[in-house]
Amino acid sequence: MSAELGLKQDNELLQLVTFAISEEEFGIDILRVQEIIRIMPITKVPNSPPSVDGVINLRGKVIPVIDLRRRFGMGAKEHDNSTRIIVIEIHGMIVGFVVDGVSEVLRIQSSTVEPPPPVVAGVESEYIKGVGKLDDRLLILLDIDKLLTSEEIRHAH
Repeated sequence: MSAELGLKQDNELLQLVTFAISEEEFGIDILRVQEIIRIMPITKVPNSPPSVDGVINLRGKVIPVIDLRRRFGMGAKEHDNSTRIIVIEIHGMIVGFVVDGVSEVLRIQSSTVEPPPPVVAGVESEYIKGVGKLDDRLLILLDIDKLLTSEEIRHAH
């Protein structure tokens, strides 16, 4: 089962950055995260795909920003003091993902991760690598490489 998830052994420790979108908690591999920044002005781009918020200027680099709430079909929410942009490299490009808030860096045993059911918390399983069972909650592990559509990849290049 662990091999299906791309995990090495059952006792492997996964290091994850966890974040919230709506009432759900998600995790992504910490090694994929370049940085986490506060929300900043996002410039809208005409004719961009619906889930693309726009672009930001991050230290002289223009990077596309994807709203994960929209990507997952959740209702819009005003940005607030907790809103963050998680900056990740995907398919050789730098992309920012808007999330409601970043929780913590967490280490969990890969043996606590199960394959995803067809739909978890309204998020289609194509984006989900697995579900981590923690003592008091579930953590949805996202498959970063599947978060961008081919249209978004074309648009971002």
